[in-house]
Amino acid sequence: MRKHLALFAVCGGLAFAGGFVAQALSDPALATAQPGPPLPPLPELRDAGAPLAADRFEAVAKKFGACVVAVDAVKPADPGSGKREPLEESGSGVLVKFPGAAGVVAVTNYHVVGAAQPQKVYVTLADARIVQPARIWTDPESDLAFLNIEDDSLPVAALADSDRVRRGQWVLAFGSPFGLNQTVTHGIISATNRGQISLGSTIRLKEFLQTDAAINPGSSGGPLVDLDGKVVGINTAIASKSGSNSGVSFSIPANMVKRIAAQLIEKGTVTRGYLGAQLATALEPSEALRLGLTRAAGALVEIVHPNTPAAAAGLRVGDVVLQVEDVAIRDENHLINLVCSLPPGQKVRVTVWRERRAQVLDVTVGEYAPKARGVRP
Repeated sequence: MRKHLALFAVCGGLAFAGGFVAQALSDPALATAQPGPPLPPLPELRDAGAPLAADRFEAVAKKFGACVVAVDAVKPADPGSGKREPLEESGSGVLVKFPGAAGVVAVTNYHVVGAAQPQKVYVTLADARIVQPARIWTDPESDLAFLNIEDDSLPVAALADSDRVRRGQWVLAFGSPFGLNQTVTHGIISATNRGQISLGSTIRLKEFLQTDAAINPGSSGGPLVDLDGKVVGINTAIASKSGSNSGVSFSIPANMVKRIAAQLIEKGTVTRGYLGAQLATALEPSEALRLGLTRAAGALVEIVHPNTPAAAAGLRVGDVVLQVEDVAIRDENHLINLVCSLPPGQKVRVTVWRERRAQVLDVTVGEYAPKARGVRP
């Protein structure tokens, strides 16, 4: 079963959307993980010294291991691949309790389970029992999948507020690299809000936590955990020339997991806003200076599609989107994620840089057409 290829490696560089505007504009739909059977409390962290940090690692690993699972799936062949044989895939996951979902949910990556039916997905618990999900919710655009296991007796992890994660803090990564279940590694948060990486063609939302904790093929979907024993992210990708860990790994922030889980469990699909503009992959410093900007920050518009909210609002090719309401735009991925988090129909003020000065446009957010995502009973 295990082929240990669940984690997308990067050959020759980076390859496989902090705050969301929905938060800045008071998003009421933020789901929170609900407590299941209580896990033993962690000892108080009294000092950041190495001996005590090592004791803390051991305490978190002992407490948290029961929530970590291995995931195997037999996925149908990709229609565009030209292959007919099903694909066997392996990865990791973590058990969480969400409102509205009976039992518990194993959170993992979409690229681990793909379009597999529930009867073709196998979840191995920490005690070696094998269970299968009653239903699966998926969202390819964020690379998340939620496997509903109708058993309230299983221990569950808590999801942290990932907006509070800071560069340099200690984290532990759990998973099944190369099929080695219940593996734990440690490192720090190397960076937050990483979006400048190229992943699979379905993935649009990229605002990753970067870590140097060792993550390898088979770790996909496993949790990244802080020293309070809470999940700050779901491990999804590595940057590597060899296909194995090189100290640059990426995790989906826990707050994105909460938002997407809330919509999928409640409605069976994810509703996202859109503008209808194609953005440059980066605003280069030389281009920023040529346009009269003093900082290489913002999202450069390359194409404005006709009959879209962007066209209706008067957005033009060559505009640089600097701000949405009061939120300053870092780059194109920040803008994509921010707009996706807004409800269709909402009107927002968008500040653009045009002809060497700032201008304000009023934009009514459209609804992004859903792709292959939803629930599989």
